[in-house]
Amino acid sequence: MKIELLRPTLEMEEMHHDFIREWEEAKENIVPYAARLLDKDYKTWLENTYKFEEICPDGFVPAHTLFLVEDNKRILGAINIRHYLNDYLLNYGGHIGYGIRPSERKKGYASLMLSLALSVAKELGINKALITCDKDNLGSARTIMKNGGVLENEVAEGERITQRYWIEL
Repeated sequence: MKIELLRPTLEMEEMHHDFIREWEEAKENIVPYAARLLDKDYKTWLENTYKFEEICPDGFVPAHTLFLVEDNKRILGAINIRHYLNDYLLNYGGHIGYGIRPSERKKGYASLMLSLALSVAKELGINKALITCDKDNLGSARTIMKNGGVLENEVAEGERITQRYWIEL
């Protein structure tokens, strides 16, 4: 079995639709947000994803969205690596957001995907990455700590408590 972190391509369209279907069937929002089609067709989403690597609308920062792919046949997860932080990301979102499809959780894929993404982040010039998670998401907290994350603090946004971890790259 070959598992790798890949930049989305046109050839991944059906894999992406399958990935989305599973999240919808589980009645969950796709994480990271950048992996959602948002009423776009796949080709338009892909073009926008590529554009976001360099330029993006106000309020957003340039980012790379990548898929964790098994045997070039199935998307296991998606990860978004933001090149720098704006005020919102500094408090709540961090440099990296990620999600594993519901049927593949608790198999170590999140830790693997984050580990691979940290290498990409370093190549993008990020020396210290902020990664956040909801306080009640114990699996994500373990994934972050397994990859060297050190909890700095917790911040509230309404009822939601976000934990902020830093990883030296």
